[in-house]
Amino acid sequence: MDSSRRQSGIQQLLAAEQEAQRIVNEARNAKMARLKQAKEEADKEIAAYRAQMEAEFQRKVAQARAGHPLSSGDSGANVKRLELETEEKIQHLKSQAANISQDVVQMLLKHVTTVKN
Repeated sequence: MDSSRRQSGIQQLLAAEQEAQRIVNEARNAKMARLKQAKEEADKEIAAYRAQMEAEFQRKVAQARAGHPLSSGDSGANVKRLELETEEKIQHLKSQAANISQDVVQMLLKHVTTVKN
């Protein structure tokens, strides 16, 4: 009888281990799906912002070419200034996205690895 209890206990432990492994695998898969979704959303936001900045840049370039000075100086200088400003804004956006992505990953990891009963 003692042997059958041990065998039963071992079977329960194996079943519990398999269940734990299944839960870990599900959490890992859910985490990967959330990370992929977060990356896709960030990419969409970046693309929208880039399109907005490009449209603004093209509008300013068109104004400069049409003879509407944006500031004192010739339009060539204005175009160069706008190109520099645009590049600075793009770099700023990239650095913000890099900073935020770490926070998003940490938040997702926290939520995925937290076990609720």
